[in-house]
Amino acid sequence: MKIRLAALMAAVPVLLAACSSGPSTSSATGSSDCPVTPVTVVVSVNQWGDIVSQLGGSCARVQTIVASSAVDPHDFSPSPSDLAKFTGAALVVVNGAGYDTWATQVLATVSPRPAVVDAGNVVGVSSGANPHLWYSPDYVTRTADAVTVELQALAPKASAYFAAQHTAWQASMKPYFDVIASIKAAAAGKTYGATESIFDYMAVALGLVNKTPQGYQNAATNGSEPAPGDVLAFQQLLASRQLDVLIFNTQTVGAVPDQIRQAATSASVPVVAITETVAPGATSFVGWQVAQLTALAKALGVSA
Repeated sequence: MKIRLAALMAAVPVLLAACSSGPSTSSATGSSDCPVTPVTVVVSVNQWGDIVSQLGGSCARVQTIVASSAVDPHDFSPSPSDLAKFTGAALVVVNGAGYDTWATQVLATVSPRPAVVDAGNVVGVSSGANPHLWYSPDYVTRTADAVTVELQALAPKASAYFAAQHTAWQASMKPYFDVIASIKAAAAGKTYGATESIFDYMAVALGLVNKTPQGYQNAATNGSEPAPGDVLAFQQLLASRQLDVLIFNTQTVGAVPDQIRQAATSASVPVVAITETVAPGATSFVGWQVAQLTALAKALGVSA
């Protein structure tokens, strides 16, 4: 998708947008002067729901299908009421890249087909690659740009409004980009291991070096059990303190991740907890991410 940012960034007053608290149905608070009937938007997963709500403001009615961290987006099965939401949507935002396949399958059955922003297509990441696109600062920005362009196309009379919402969203993201820049400046080159690949895009943005044994990485990516030798290699890296930090996904249940975490604890290697979906209690995408990044900075011994 080619994004025409000239229209998106038209000179308009900055409007403040409040963060969504992450319910299944939400509409971000922006300007009350919406010049059109709000655009009906469906978002597949909550990692993108708050961002889309802020971009739409009061000119969008945003519904997030998988809005709870207790639900596994990979295995989610939409209910009849969920299907009805897709049918009534003017715009659907999905992660793509093989992450929320159920959503793309539903879209194939919807007629007339709504406008779609597929983050994987926007950033050029296909199924089989790391699908955790919301952990890439660049991918988040590019997907937000694409959402605004689609909203403007669907409601041209609200084009200036949506451009203002985008500007407000960018301002709200400043703490996120500031903490990323601070960690990168102080910690680039430090090493990490991870029980899953979820955080890898962010680690690249921070300049961290992934020392997770390749066999373990491959198994985690494929959703299979790593070979005993790969687990042992990981444990030895931790025992010899060749890793500065372990990134641990708290939403993963299993003996092997727990063994890796225990090895890190025993070797006094700091463990940083991250989540795949928006953490319970987080009131915004920014709040969720900044909290995790601040914990990472502390574990690495750098200032955030």
